[in-house]
Amino acid sequence: MRIASWTSTTEDAHWRRLAAVEPAAIDRIPDVLVSLDDEQQEIEGFGATFNELGWTSLSHLSEDQRSEIFREMYAPGVGGNFTIGRMPIAANDFARDYYSYAEVPDDFELEHFSIDNDLETLVPYIRAAQQHRSDLRLWASPWCPPQWMKTNGHYASAQPWVNGVENGLRPDQVQAEGTDSFIQEEKYLATYAEYFARFVDAYAALGIDISMVMPQNEFNSAQPYPSCTWTPQGLVGFLRHLAPRMRERGVEIFLGTVERPNEQLVSDVLADPVAAEAITGIGVQWHGKTIMPFLKRDYPGLRLFQTEQECGDGKNDWRYARYAWRLMRDFLNNGANAYQYWNLSLERGGVSRWGWSQNSLVVVDAEAGQFEYTHEYYVLKHLSHFVQPGARLVPTLSYAGYENQLAFRNPDGSLVVVMQNDTSEAMPVSILVGDEVVTPVLPADSFNTFVVEV
Repeated sequence: MRIASWTSTTEDAHWRRLAAVEPAAIDRIPDVLVSLDDEQQEIEGFGATFNELGWTSLSHLSEDQRSEIFREMYAPGVGGNFTIGRMPIAANDFARDYYSYAEVPDDFELEHFSIDNDLETLVPYIRAAQQHRSDLRLWASPWCPPQWMKTNGHYASAQPWVNGVENGLRPDQVQAEGTDSFIQEEKYLATYAEYFARFVDAYAALGIDISMVMPQNEFNSAQPYPSCTWTPQGLVGFLRHLAPRMRERGVEIFLGTVERPNEQLVSDVLADPVAAEAITGIGVQWHGKTIMPFLKRDYPGLRLFQTEQECGDGKNDWRYARYAWRLMRDFLNNGANAYQYWNLSLERGGVSRWGWSQNSLVVVDAEAGQFEYTHEYYVLKHLSHFVQPGARLVPTLSYAGYENQLAFRNPDGSLVVVMQNDTSEAMPVSILVGDEVVTPVLPADSFNTFVVEV
């Protein structure tokens, strides 16, 4: 065994390369034991989301600065090493404003379907990433259908709660969780399935392939920005139309995104044989994290994607980076095959069209024309840079007080161990791999990645 590299990050010092630690003989019970003979789920990759306000933030930078960012995030082996990307199907909460691809009411033939809006933002955004990662896997989900397909005739579903920003929704248009906001008539469901198909085709014509779709972001959540609630029964009705349209195009369907800690929202959909046959995975985010063990246990044949890291408050501070690590650790230990951040880039403060301040991997100072990578980017990079697509998570057994790590076996045989020292003092730790031990001393309040050749 040999530690090929040790990379460490603290609040004040990002991405330091530290001296290798030589292995030693076992002379006591180790603090952490890596179970190489118990490989778990395959890791498909890491990534972030392409949102309109991400591109408008980057537009304040020079072309060279943008290229530097995309090379850092997407170029193989350089930095973030992102291999997966998410995008919205029309407007979401970090869009410039409400919009869809079919704005003309009752256009059941979709004669006026158009993705022209995306040509200004999402298309150049995705292409900039593809210049550095030509095999980027892209998946998509809507936050809202065209408003004329909703029972309230409006993109939003709830009245403002974020900083009181007006969203144009009347009290009589407010919708509730556990209901179908989408009009449950066959002609609407069929037209919406065709809307998905037109979206996939329009992007394919631009050289951008969509590999997978999910029918609805947070399908049980009524929000004050573009949103649409669905019951499991409503989703089943839609999947009966969507499945053949996506199958014709070789596009997978995942169930999601699941944002509520209620496993019945999943089981009620998958109880339908047509829906179950169509779905190849499940997307989970936010409070849905607590049902990950249930999903891993009861649906071993389905892949599990963590689809959106919790968004923060726009401060991009070290406190939230520490919390983000716990999210990554728990999602991956509980069976996630992929992990995705939310906003790749935002202007400083991260304020959405509807008034919500959120974190990002890149913060842009629009006035100065400068940018910086955030703490959360470096924490995510501690995994994404080293863990290769096709890696397998390997469990770790820990002595009390040493439970804060993840381990992966890469396809090339190398072992990646990511550890946090969440204490205010340097922490010696002994790690058993095979029949040898390494004993690094983790810097205070730090994240550390070891690449071990075994």
